[in-house]
Amino acid sequence: MDRDLIEAVRAALLPLARAGRTICYRDLAALVPVPPPHGIRKLTLALEALAREDHAAGQPLIAALAVSRIGENLPGRGFFHLLAELGRYEGPDQGAPAARAHAGELAAAIGYWGASAPSKLSTDPSISP
Repeated sequence: MDRDLIEAVRAALLPLARAGRTICYRDLAALVPVPPPHGIRKLTLALEALAREDHAAGQPLIAALAVSRIGENLPGRGFFHLLAELGRYEGPDQGAPAARAHAGELAAAIGYWGASAPSKLSTDPSISP
């Protein structure tokens, strides 16, 4: 996986965490920007890598800020499959249980990354408090 892309995605998500906002995959791909072809696929792989890194570090998943523009402001089904793989969630990949699981992950991510995001990212000096 492209390390520069992973860090660019994290850097794009940090200001959103500070603002307490989510972003749809398409808008995040344009913001980073993720190069074609298969930009959304590359983006989802970068988000998965971020989730794995955050989980391994015992941190909330900043990837929870990325959601589908279709539906109810939830991540795609792959997010819930990854949560299950990481042992963070047991349940369906849609519906009320998934929405509750995402709400918990999202609140934790905003609380953690939004409160002290600049000190969490040492590789991008352009991010300021």
